[in-house]
Amino acid sequence: METKPESKYDVFLSFRGSDTRLNFTDSLYHSMVRAGIRVFLDSEELEYGEEISEVLKAVNEAQICIPIFSQNFASSSWCLREVAHMIECSSESNQNKEIIPIFYDVKADDVKLKTDLFKKAIHKHKKKVGKDELERWKSALVEVGGKIGRELIGKRQGEEIDSIVEQVSRKLNTRHMSVTEHLVEDSAQVEAIMKLLDVGSDGVRFVGIHGTGGVGKTTLAKVMFNKLSSHFEGCCFLEDIRASSQPPDGLLKLQKKLLSSFVSSTITDQIENVDGGIKMIKRVLRNKKVLIVLDDVDEKEQLENLARKSDWFCSGSRIIITTREVIILKTQVNPNGILLYEVLGMRFDLALYLFYKYAFRSDSAVKEYENPSREIVCTVGMLPLAIMVIGSHLFDLGNDMGHLDKRKVWDETLKQLKEGPFDKVRKSLMISYERLKHKEKEVFLDIACFFTNEDRTYPIIMWKDWNYHPHTAITVRSLKSLIKIRDDNKFWMHDQVRDFGRYIVLEEYPCKFCRVWIREKALNLLERKEKNEDVEALSLMFHGHSFTREELACLPKLRFLQVRKSDFSGNFENLLSELRWLSWQTWQTTFHASNFHFSNLVVLDLSDSDIGDDWVGWSQMKMDKLKVLDLTSCIRIKQTPDFSNLCLWRS
Repeated sequence: METKPESKYDVFLSFRGSDTRLNFTDSLYHSMVRAGIRVFLDSEELEYGEEISEVLKAVNEAQICIPIFSQNFASSSWCLREVAHMIECSSESNQNKEIIPIFYDVKADDVKLKTDLFKKAIHKHKKKVGKDELERWKSALVEVGGKIGRELIGKRQGEEIDSIVEQVSRKLNTRHMSVTEHLVEDSAQVEAIMKLLDVGSDGVRFVGIHGTGGVGKTTLAKVMFNKLSSHFEGCCFLEDIRASSQPPDGLLKLQKKLLSSFVSSTITDQIENVDGGIKMIKRVLRNKKVLIVLDDVDEKEQLENLARKSDWFCSGSRIIITTREVIILKTQVNPNGILLYEVLGMRFDLALYLFYKYAFRSDSAVKEYENPSREIVCTVGMLPLAIMVIGSHLFDLGNDMGHLDKRKVWDETLKQLKEGPFDKVRKSLMISYERLKHKEKEVFLDIACFFTNEDRTYPIIMWKDWNYHPHTAITVRSLKSLIKIRDDNKFWMHDQVRDFGRYIVLEEYPCKFCRVWIREKALNLLERKEKNEDVEALSLMFHGHSFTREELACLPKLRFLQVRKSDFSGNFENLLSELRWLSWQTWQTTFHASNFHFSNLVVLDLSDSDIGDDWVGWSQMKMDKLKVLDLTSCIRIKQTPDFSNLCLWRS
């Protein structure tokens, strides 16, 4: 089917120039233009002839036609032709045109020819046009006069113009925000936010949508904006505030951009500084019911200078804020605070459907790709940004490939995903990571590499002794939506966030290889026996390895060591002075190490070990600062061993 070319105009204005050109029509025209509406302004000075085709073409293409009926409207044959053509266009089955009559200084009955005003004016055209044309004009006036319109007699024109522009904007959907190409809407999320917004109720409400980068906060805000904008007198979606608020005058530009949705540039140009912007925002919006979306807020200062308090706005207004920084939403901007909604991700069925849309441009998968599709969606943890990026990647590559090559690409992509997130997803997460302070980054990387889905109690003890201020760091981490503390006191981290953290360790200097958890890399590191002061943490699970003094002496900065099915042998005197955590699940009933003294160790986890009351290690180990000894599931221990040599809790 051939696509209809886009019209140059949204609205066609028909009017009698001598009656309204210099007053009402001029004001209405400029108000529409400021609102982003494309308006054809008829000019009766045009000569009848070739130009009439251009005028009628504008009537054809415009979605809304607005005849402005005034005292002398019917005395213009030009105006009557336009109205007749409006009726013809709107009656055609393939047209989606609406006519909104404005009765400027006449009544609807005048236009419907129930009075002498328009009857006498039309009669004067009898000598210039045929009877059929005259009847066509009369019929058109009667039909348009019967439509619901605006009567302006006795009303304030300024208020009526604002209301007309609002109505036209709503019908044209000029406030519509462009959303994801293949939007898959989660009705539960939308319903939850709708409930928080409670549009229609009195008062001013602030709703904060927060979550990690790429989880779909902005898309969700756009969906809400599109659904609700018609309920408000004015609307503004202020996109990408984080990137737009940079010094020296970023905040001032944002204030002007916000105000430009409600007033003309002549007013916003008067603002010279941020304080002036605040005063203007309060002055303009205090008496107007508005919907405002502040997207990607990352500084408290941004919120304070754009929408600080509820008394800036008229009752019924709604302010939606999207952010990764939930601490910003704790600002008390109204008596009830900001109502919070956390976006955690998509349901699996919706995420899979979204992937189909991007990877196959279809509602379902090619049969042989169903299982790989499910595996990819699971691997990226239902993160919308990742799903869209990866789906598009596979679709674009697959178009130019044969079946075998295409399947290889899918397999390689899945393998790559299991190693870490795609570049676009990674860039999104990097924004949150780079805003962290040094110690906060260290805590984040520890969790990503070792403590996801683990209880937070022991790590906090280790970090506290390491002077990482863990309670503050974890709070910052949670507030930035990178991690979450589950109800069972365990750390939770989105799979893509976890993989991003591990990518930082594997690829980014100066963090590169500071933590080692991959079996092959750990073994290679130990076998080289080369001094490495970068390694702070090492995990070697599910491999029987006997750690020697020579191996561990090469890792003088090691503070975390986690091993399983392994042993220690040799003399460990004056070794690993920085070690704070030793997690050792051993099946060895003997003990081959001497001087096993770690003076700064605070956590010793021997859980799930096959050791008993008579284990030699009890007498060989000495930990001066030990805070935690975990013997969970050490089933061979029947009574409390002699811990006197450990010097528990001695500081």
